[in-house]
Amino acid sequence: MPGNEKKLFKELLTSAVTTLSEASQRFEPRCVQKEIGCITSLSSGIAKVSGLPHVGCEELIRFEGGHYGCAFDLKADEIGVILLDDITSFRAGMEGERTGRVMDVPVGEELLGRVVNALGKPIDGKGSIQSVARWPIEQEAPPIISRLPVTVPLQTGIKVIDALVPIGLGQRELILGDRQTGKTAIAIDTIVNQRDKDVLCVYCSIGQRSSSLAKVIADLTSHGALEYTIVVAVEGNEAPGLRYMAPYAATSMAEYFMGQGKNVLIVYDDLTQHAKAYRELSLLLRRPPGREAYPGDIFYLHARLLERATHVSSGGSLTALPIIETESRDISAYIPTNLISITDGQILVSSDLFEKGVLPAIEVGLSVSRVGGKAQCAAYREVAGNLKLYLSQFQELEEFSRFGTQLNESTRRALEHGRRIRWSLLQNRLHPLDVCTQIFILLACTEGLLDDVSEEKFPEAHAKLEAAAALLPPSVRDPIVEGKPLDEGMRQMLLAAAREAI
Repeated sequence: MPGNEKKLFKELLTSAVTTLSEASQRFEPRCVQKEIGCITSLSSGIAKVSGLPHVGCEELIRFEGGHYGCAFDLKADEIGVILLDDITSFRAGMEGERTGRVMDVPVGEELLGRVVNALGKPIDGKGSIQSVARWPIEQEAPPIISRLPVTVPLQTGIKVIDALVPIGLGQRELILGDRQTGKTAIAIDTIVNQRDKDVLCVYCSIGQRSSSLAKVIADLTSHGALEYTIVVAVEGNEAPGLRYMAPYAATSMAEYFMGQGKNVLIVYDDLTQHAKAYRELSLLLRRPPGREAYPGDIFYLHARLLERATHVSSGGSLTALPIIETESRDISAYIPTNLISITDGQILVSSDLFEKGVLPAIEVGLSVSRVGGKAQCAAYREVAGNLKLYLSQFQELEEFSRFGTQLNESTRRALEHGRRIRWSLLQNRLHPLDVCTQIFILLACTEGLLDDVSEEKFPEAHAKLEAAAALLPPSVRDPIVEGKPLDEGMRQMLLAAAREAI
């Protein structure tokens, strides 16, 4: 090695040693205290963990391999953890450490149009979600002082609901009925009808089959509703902890937009599966069972969820449509009665009407909206004010007429008129109608313009009325949409247009 290079090498070596020596003198080791426990036992969706004495309730626990759990049952010697991944990802003896934060999910505009799981992770194959904000899934419900009354209607596009069981922004309306009777169809139609109405939607699928979920997503996509909707999906074969977390995560995503002053509609499909998942977790954690083996706080489980739906003074609103499944039309069961007492009304879907082809199969006599009538358009109250009572009387008269009793002419006319009203309330899936079209058809039916139309020609007459309603001038349509009452001149104008169409 030449002399100059050797000298340069020595200088560099001396400089490096000096730098390292100075750095070592400045270095101050810091001790970070961590609580690291280990899994002592595993069961279906539940792990018992020891070695975490200071863990908080519902705190996230990070296990080896990037898997997570949620502290759910706190005891002196061990804790019960809800596993948020498949149980095959865990094993006895696996270490887990505290994260210092509760369960949270990403929120924001980036979630619109996406399908995510209960952790906010995308499952639609469209790439990752670049969201910077995260909200806890458990939030306190808005206080009473900051809540506003329900005064603005939420149009579902379904005639029988908007006319007889109206829903307002900030309301909680329960949808219940036996399986395969069209409960989800009502909720999806409502979401589709919110297009161009400045209402964002969140659809939370809890424990549904993959085929059912795929059909819902296909319907939303084909009608352009997915672009303003967030789909939170947890299938029935996933961990019960995810099924338990799903509705709370979906509500936090919706509350983010409500806090920005926007109107949001959230659908829980369905809370029966949610209650069963909570029962499964509670029994595995050895909590004392109560009625139907549900834990004692099952009422509080859904009460604290649905109390977050309201219309707040800041201008935003969160409207909830929880769905539950009954068995043999038993609405007096444990979970249905709990939710009926929590919500602001219920829409009962009847299996008998469904089998008869009366779709949507809504039992008008047992369905009620406790606050939505105050938000209903004035034209509805004038056209359909006594329609619910008339339909109930018609159903009783129809049952009586089946005994073969000889009926007089007035009774036969009442029966024929009642059948026309029931036919006028029939509606195909994914075919929502605007307010003016609904008012136009209901007015024509209640005034008896369709009494002479045979059953075979009724669909054709209904289609003609829809086409005629689309041709009404803005001077007629705008006052109805704005919620103004029908004056006599406008009423006669609508009847004249209906007679000409039929």
